[in-house]
Amino acid sequence: MDLKEKANALKTYIPALFIAMKKKDTPIVAKIFAGITVWYALSPIDVVPDFIPVLGYLDDLIILPLLITLTIKFIPNEIMEICKAEAAGIWKDRKPKKWYYAVPIVILWIVIVAMIVHKCVSIITLLL
Repeated sequence: MDLKEKANALKTYIPALFIAMKKKDTPIVAKIFAGITVWYALSPIDVVPDFIPVLGYLDDLIILPLLITLTIKFIPNEIMEICKAEAAGIWKDRKPKKWYYAVPIVILWIVIVAMIVHKCVSIITLLL
């Protein structure tokens, strides 16, 4: 499996983990790890920020696949296969059918940007 195929697999595994997290049959430990994995994948906050050359992206190339692999080990195979099948249909016409799942992430970004702007305005006001 080359790098492009692995990247495409991530497009299926992240939504599959999100779907597994909502299923009643998924063990609690798996739900916790799935929540952490999905949050890390979608979060604007990384262990090593992406703007740091090379290391920022190595972080995502190492930590995210490790989290996915660890989470999948806690989910029974039958449940994971069902979730992967459901997740495969999410990307219809190159955009997700349930795009509204991105709303919390967009709100988080807006809050972070608003806090930064507020802090910058406060600092500028103090300097003037």
